[in-house]
Amino acid sequence: MKSILGKKIGMTQLFNEDGSVTPVTVVEAGPMIVTQVKTQETDGYNAIQVGYVDQKEKKINQPMKGHFDKVEVGYKKYLTEFRLEDGETFEVGAEIKADIFADEDKIDVSGVSKGKGTQGSIKRHNYSRGPESHGSKSHRVAGARSAGTYPGRVWKGRKGSGKMGHENVTVQNLTVVKVDVDNNLILIKGAIPGPKGGIVTIKETVKSN
Repeated sequence: MKSILGKKIGMTQLFNEDGSVTPVTVVEAGPMIVTQVKTQETDGYNAIQVGYVDQKEKKINQPMKGHFDKVEVGYKKYLTEFRLEDGETFEVGAEIKADIFADEDKIDVSGVSKGKGTQGSIKRHNYSRGPESHGSKSHRVAGARSAGTYPGRVWKGRKGSGKMGHENVTVQNLTVVKVDVDNNLILIKGAIPGPKGGIVTIKETVKSN
């Protein structure tokens, strides 16, 4: 399965030949460096470990420094694995760039969503609001959360106010509009999770419409 790490640059739009506009998210995808190849015989599964974004030596801890020094690929800020059945075809030090994807490819994009901090139940869970009329004291409160007699408490798992966002989100079956190989950019139709500068994972989609 084709996969790559990228950094979200932001959103823009492309004008088509018929004058219509396509909103796209620009992702700087790769290049990634293969830092380790895992096989069924040695590790129990097939995968490749990849590094993304150069990092200064002083910001690497001793275990990671030893790992990078052993493979001699430089120090990387982000390290992750991709499960691949044909992982053995890769070599340590090989580069993986944006050109593994092509225009019109269907992909899944995963990232950490924007953190919203502590929010009320209306914004967080789309609750309906109370009356706007004069005298109402429940404009934006959640309303009754449990019975007053039995059980006389709020059941665990009840939706309410609290921390919102900053969680792993995957958007499936997006379309690659354009791949800029020279600049390692992938333009994806629509929005993807996370803030500008956030790290995202782009994979070949697991399903299609």
